[in-house]
Amino acid sequence: MTRPLILAVPSKGRLQENAQAFFARAGLHFTRPNGARDYRGGIADLPAVEIAYLSASDIASQLASGGAHLGVTGEDLIREQIPDAATRVKLLQPLGFGHADVVVAAPKAWIDVNTMADLDDVAADLQRRHGRRLRVATKYVNLTHGFFAWKDRADGRGRAGVSNYRIVESLGATEGAPAAGAADVIVDITSTGATLSANALKILSDGVILRSQAHLVAGLSADWSDAARTAARVILTRIAAEVRAREIREVRARFDAGVERVLVDVAARFDARAPFGPPAPGTPLTLHAPKKALFPLIDALTAAGAGAITVATLEDVFEPNPPLVAGLFDALAGKV
Repeated sequence: MTRPLILAVPSKGRLQENAQAFFARAGLHFTRPNGARDYRGGIADLPAVEIAYLSASDIASQLASGGAHLGVTGEDLIREQIPDAATRVKLLQPLGFGHADVVVAAPKAWIDVNTMADLDDVAADLQRRHGRRLRVATKYVNLTHGFFAWKDRADGRGRAGVSNYRIVESLGATEGAPAAGAADVIVDITSTGATLSANALKILSDGVILRSQAHLVAGLSADWSDAARTAARVILTRIAAEVRAREIREVRARFDAGVERVLVDVAARFDARAPFGPPAPGTPLTLHAPKKALFPLIDALTAAGAGAITVATLEDVFEPNPPLVAGLFDALAGKV
């Protein structure tokens, strides 16, 4: 029996709700035939897909090991748990939810410490005066080591790293470690900074390690059978169509003459494309334009002699071989 494509999604909470809503917008509706307590499910019209409901951390592990073909999890967990992430997984699509930053935070009372260079000075002073290293409490050990090792380049650009520190692995509420005397500074994840502030901590000005959000991720070590590839193409094509529709608006404008000049001089300037080519005589010009360029484009079309102009929001825009699909299959080809 052909093994189904495994799509791992968060098992509970806001992340699960947001993931389910994201897929539903693309016409991919989750089903759980055995009820909400079942940790297995499917997608309504794709019998070759099985959904595994897991914790966000377990999803990262399953993607790394090949236990899941696709998964929804935070970029912070991918970067932390999979040191060689570039060869084992493929970040396919940011999902627009689960936003949080991995940051370096120091006590507000350290009024002269605002940058990583300042923190390096503190670490050197602790070593010189007290014979100990700076203590950094964190659950993000790998991200911390990588970030703290970053030094200024020879051309003076970049930022200073930090030496003379040691990791204090945090098992509980990391933000409480400095007040409890267990650490000097922390590396933790934050969405608003409110919890850090409530614990008398401040984020260093150049101390943002990673701006994370939930991603759709592919596990490159999974068993990518023909059936799994076919199911993935269907899923990603639908997602790409929905995402593309959210990014653009359809603009229709009528011109009595000079449409070719409009396509060359006006549409190209605003990255607007004519998906159906130049219009037949007597029919409106149809353009797909980025939302951010919509009103300047309309002004330019009007100046170029457009008559009536209409703007429509699209539900889906299916394009041949969208980058989301091509990105996965290019990555899989590189694993062969």
